[in-house]
Amino acid sequence: MNYPLSKLPDTGTSIFTVMSALANEHKALNLSQGFPDFNCPDPLLELVYRYMREGFNQYAPMAGVPKLRENISLKTEKLYGYRPDAETEVTVTSGATEALDAAITAVVKAGDEVLLLEPCYDSYAPVIRLCGGVPVYVPLALPDFSVDWDQVKRRLSSRTRLILINTPHNPTGAVMAKQDIDMLANLLEGTDILVISDEVYEHMVFDGQQHYSALQHPQLRARSIVMSSFGKTFHATGWKVGYAVAPAPLTTELRKMHQFITFSTPTPFQMAIADFLEEEAHYLNLPDFYQAKRDFFVAQLKGSRFEIIPSAGTYFQLARYNQISEEHDLDFAKRMTKDIGVAAIPVSAFYHDKTDHKYLRFCFAKDEETLQAAAEKLVRL
Repeated sequence: MNYPLSKLPDTGTSIFTVMSALANEHKALNLSQGFPDFNCPDPLLELVYRYMREGFNQYAPMAGVPKLRENISLKTEKLYGYRPDAETEVTVTSGATEALDAAITAVVKAGDEVLLLEPCYDSYAPVIRLCGGVPVYVPLALPDFSVDWDQVKRRLSSRTRLILINTPHNPTGAVMAKQDIDMLANLLEGTDILVISDEVYEHMVFDGQQHYSALQHPQLRARSIVMSSFGKTFHATGWKVGYAVAPAPLTTELRKMHQFITFSTPTPFQMAIADFLEEEAHYLNLPDFYQAKRDFFVAQLKGSRFEIIPSAGTYFQLARYNQISEEHDLDFAKRMTKDIGVAAIPVSAFYHDKTDHKYLRFCFAKDEETLQAAAEKLVRL
């Protein structure tokens, strides 16, 4: 039998699956894949149980439970000074990854160019390519992984359909300043170029900085689809609940895709999150919660040979190992997992051409006991 040719012939199993499997095989501490090793808040769990027992176990409305969409709208207004219409501009999705898939599929056609700032999350480019789009890569500037807007401007063309930004940034932990958001808006003025803004780590910004959302800029939000993640915010990545905020015309097109990808997201999770969103303290306290973990992890690594600049956001910390080894970062990460017992993600996996700057990404969304045990091993390198 002749099987059809692969649509993604150069794509294999994701690096997250590879490194987590290797960690399991060698019983290593898994600081690779981005998930907490602690549970989500007990009151939120109780709400899920309650709604399950009360019979909220059938399909939710395609666009999301109305109360959840309304509370997302209110939360957006409190944080960013803009209240999207809950009925026409807010869509609940099965994780932010599904929202990204729906958004890209909705707006990218064959031959369209999409600007990606590298390193970038590994799901962006494959979806663009599956739509017939052309990823155009713009490298972030080392050592702080900032955006070179002059270079972005040079890469724009008559075929540019979309720019995809991510702040706070995975994998680097960089955070765009208000100036960056303003520069992006100015750059796109007078064009029909759209923006997808991946803001799933919006509540993890440290050292007194602020997260500036595309929704805060009137001209930018008119052309933007903004993604967020309750899985990240509530330590429940396995629930796969996210959402997208966009102007009504873009939301209409996004929902056309969403209804044929997952149709709806689990009802008891939506009902519980709708209630729990009214407890603002949880997400308002997340910056302090995760900064304490970052600070603890960085302090534990002070005696190591890694070069570390504390992460400005997300729950990821980069560490440069060029003083330890000249190995390619994938080889070094695999050896470290097997021999040292700590798994991390090689940052080359976030570049289309596997650019290697000798960085590893560690997830510090872990209990202090896990972080300390990992650091003790890493200091021995």
